Amino acid sequence: MKRRFFLCAAALLAASAPVATAREAAPATEAAERRAFLAAAHPLAVEAGRDVLRRGGNAIDAAVAIQAMLSLVEPQSSGLGGGAFLVHYDAATRTIAVYDGRETAPAGATPGMFLDKGGDPLPFRTVVVSGRATGVPGAVAMLAQAHKDRGKLAWNSLFTESERVAREGFIVTPRLERFIHGPHAQAKAPDVERYFGNGKGGKLRAGDRLRNPAYAAFVRRLADEGPDALYRGETAKRIVARVRQGELHGSLTEADLAAYKPVVRQAVCNPYRVYILCVPPPPSSGVGLLQLMALVERTDIAERGPADPVAWVKYAEASRLMYADRDAFVGDVTDVPVAGLLDPAYVSARATLIGDSAGEAPTAGSPPASLSAGTDATAEVPGTSHFVVIDGDGNAVSMTTTIESFFGSGRMVDGFFLNNQMTDFSFRPTGPNAIAPGKRPRSSMTPVIILNPDHSLAGAIGSPGGNAILAYVSKALIGAIDWQLPMDRAIALPNLVARGGNFAGEASRFPDDFRAEMAKRGVEVRSGSGEDSGLHGVLIRGGRFDGGADPRRDGIAVTVNLPREN
Repeated sequence: MKRRFFLCAAALLAASAPVATAREAAPATEAAERRAFLAAAHPLAVEAGRDVLRRGGNAIDAAVAIQAMLSLVEPQSSGLGGGAFLVHYDAATRTIAVYDGRETAPAGATPGMFLDKGGDPLPFRTVVVSGRATGVPGAVAMLAQAHKDRGKLAWNSLFTESERVAREGFIVTPRLERFIHGPHAQAKAPDVERYFGNGKGGKLRAGDRLRNPAYAAFVRRLADEGPDALYRGETAKRIVARVRQGELHGSLTEADLAAYKPVVRQAVCNPYRVYILCVPPPPSSGVGLLQLMALVERTDIAERGPADPVAWVKYAEASRLMYADRDAFVGDVTDVPVAGLLDPAYVSARATLIGDSAGEAPTAGSPPASLSAGTDATAEVPGTSHFVVIDGDGNAVSMTTTIESFFGSGRMVDGFFLNNQMTDFSFRPTGPNAIAPGKRPRSSMTPVIILNPDHSLAGAIGSPGGNAILAYVSKALIGAIDWQLPMDRAIALPNLVARGGNFAGEASRFPDDFRAEMAKRGVEVRSGSGEDSGLHGVLIRGGRFDGGADPRRDGIAVTVNLPREN
């Protein structure tokens, strides 16, 4: 049987063969000043970042350029009308800073704004395309703050590629085609149908060229005027007007836009094996990822390896414990028990609940310094994008960025889509993720910087995927660190998202008898939904970059030869 499962694992890995890797990178020691690493969800976004690095820019500069391009070429996932978390590593000081560009609720938001007259939650498909779904966007202000603090090149030089591609057009990929013609509500929204119309009564298909002159004009103004181009003036007026149209119109005002402030936060870090993992604090769910990895570390998953179905069962059980705690305690509130969720004694006690077979769906625990567990009713969909940059000086950015659902709210202003981030709040006005004016919705976005014990850079990783982000990132970390797989192979491992009583994932990527053995132990993997993962990550092993891009998306991972600085 053991031999059979090793053969299953080999088939599992072969079926998940990656399309992009950067393991051929030169050593990051001697050549640190002339080698860099980039991974993002579209080749044009990687090229935009590479152009900035070759012109002498740093990781923050490249992040601005990459986001501007992703807003154009991957509009179903992120954009200038959305929000993001950016974790930055400073090689000179070996320190980490977190830039929180999460959207905020307008001043006019109310706790029951997503309830019907009877007090029940409105259907998600109704709310997601409404003006009420849009929060104050934060990505642009956050990137501007990060650039002001740490950028190297002039801000107005970072949008050249996105402006050019918007004017000249880009080729629609099969992946983008899938969302243009998808079953979700936004695909039928007027702005989506208009933007992706082919002029013949239908919509664009893969291979067609898409131009966006409105976006080209906007990023030109953004380059010249800075973030005020979005938060004040004509674009701000158009955003407000657009969210106030139709039924369930929003309360967003120009004052809300002008008042937005990004937040610079302290990272939450916790050891895992020989590394230190650093993530954003709440309202990000980074503490959930750290707790999950701490639970896994208290099992024998590493010794079992990917060929053993019991390893996957134990991983599922650890995931369910984490999600029970995350859902109950994490939000944009002051009393999230971050230290308690990571308390070694508490984690060890929770880990005793992990067995060789799945038990009943777990409930939230009682971590030290926690109040009573909240009731959560958040419908978090799997949108978003992630990218990684390591510049020639060893500075790094791990950034997860989103407009929430596919094409956000489906409403477009100046060539970019507006977010539907308000739907990341709990629809019922209870628990830590309840809606309140000025509050930031809980996020599963968890960009990670990985450190060595001496706080030198060891890598970076992250993924889109809604609440499944925590599962996607943890799976890749286990594959790369515990099972010693190359990063591209770790990323390509099947996804398994265990939350409550559900075991969702890529059932077809597990061999039949492997999946059957897990089912005997109570983990019956059923096909999931949504965008799946979009992992981009890198580890520095033996002085070399070992990186990869998720084969489930259009992205690539590359190393870049940089000119030596004088």
